[in-house]
Amino acid sequence: MIQMKTNPGRSARRMGARQIYEALRDQIMSLVYGADGLLPSSRALAGELGVARSTVTIAYEQLAAEGFIETRHGARPRVARAVVARGRTRAASRSSARKVRLSAFGERLRQDPPRWTEPPRGLIANFRYGELSPSDFPVLAWKKAVTAAMARKPDRLAYDDPCGALRLRTALQAYLWRSRTIRCDVDQIVVANGSQQGLDICARLLLDAGDRFVMEDPGYLMARYAFSATGAVAVPIPVDADGLQTERLDGVEARLAYVTPSHQYPLGGVMPIGRRHQLLAWARKADACVIEDDYDSEYRYDTRPIPPLHALEGSDNVIYLGTVSKTLSPTLRIGYLVVPTGLRSLFAAAKQIMDRHTSLAEQHALAAMLESGAYDSHVRRVRRRNAERQQALLNALRRRFGDRVRIEGTAAGLHVVAWFDGLPQAREDALIEAARAKGVGVYPVSALFAAPRRPRKAIGLVMGYSALEIAQIERGCKLLAQAVDELD
Repeated sequence: MIQMKTNPGRSARRMGARQIYEALRDQIMSLVYGADGLLPSSRALAGELGVARSTVTIAYEQLAAEGFIETRHGARPRVARAVVARGRTRAASRSSARKVRLSAFGERLRQDPPRWTEPPRGLIANFRYGELSPSDFPVLAWKKAVTAAMARKPDRLAYDDPCGALRLRTALQAYLWRSRTIRCDVDQIVVANGSQQGLDICARLLLDAGDRFVMEDPGYLMARYAFSATGAVAVPIPVDADGLQTERLDGVEARLAYVTPSHQYPLGGVMPIGRRHQLLAWARKADACVIEDDYDSEYRYDTRPIPPLHALEGSDNVIYLGTVSKTLSPTLRIGYLVVPTGLRSLFAAAKQIMDRHTSLAEQHALAAMLESGAYDSHVRRVRRRNAERQQALLNALRRRFGDRVRIEGTAAGLHVVAWFDGLPQAREDALIEAARAKGVGVYPVSALFAAPRRPRKAIGLVMGYSALEIAQIERGCKLLAQAVDELD
């Protein structure tokens, strides 16, 4: 409803074009309609306000004359982008003048917030990790599943189980057994809005301010942010070619350990069975929980799958975290946790407080794909595609750089790490800028370490390839080689 300021007792029918103009102008400047937002049609607004359409037309003409809106015959008026930019600046200056008292959680976030940057546009090749190719998405299968889910007539429109739709949890139970040898009860599965919400729930339920948590170093920044926001303190443990160096856990006291054993992020190591048992033994001794993030376990190329921690003996304190962000799309925001039986009701309560439950239409669509086998078929197809992309990247890097590049993490996943031994880390920023100038996006390993370290003798780049086509990969490596040559 368009809110108009009127004098007490004055009828909306007596509202003039000037009043409508002033009210709409103030709302536009207050960003009510956002960037490029559409205003109501003159007919709709006139009906809403109970005035003649000509009155609204006059107001719109004045707004257009002053540059607040853009009009086109037969289309609804649209807010002018330049006006929105001015409104944002004005709103920012107003908000900065007012200081709001924050909680301890809020203060911690203000002091160390995660950074979101819009992906760069127009690059020839962007080797950013975490993006998928739109051509890989199973449009027809997903559309069919969503249409069927929307067509199902429910008994009532009401809130559902916070743990997730029983249909999806049952389908996930079967999928986890056949794909990852994980045996669990349906009641142990909690559906979340992506793995990040799963991490947030774990952080809120398992950590207090001053507690300690083990993190792989280098490791996944968004996990560290989720845990640190509680006031807990990170205990970085180095990783090597076999993942977390579990022998360094001796004597470490912590409430929680976060690991990516199937494909360590970012260095790509696969944790051997001996270290997995060593990690579980430490967790039992320390009375700690282990969060096993199996974020891209569907992609295995040169290695046989090792049973996840959750499938091993003595894993009663393991919380398994899965997602479809690397198989379907990160935009879907569907993840899931497999939690110890004793924690199920607690995780359900936390999920209910946060957002009631994850969107049911998407849950039922995913369940349908799992039940029909369409999801498994899709995973097999994109695994082949990404194996081809990875091989193209490895071939291009070796062809362009020869023995100047050392590549790690090729056994699984959707990225590799390329070490340029002839380039000292001091030249990292220069390389990134030079590559970007040529239309190539590259991203350093150094940003993923928990704390600054002694400068390395090599620049390491995390190179994702799952959003690129073969030609882009080859062209991007050629341009990256040119950027490297310019620095030598």
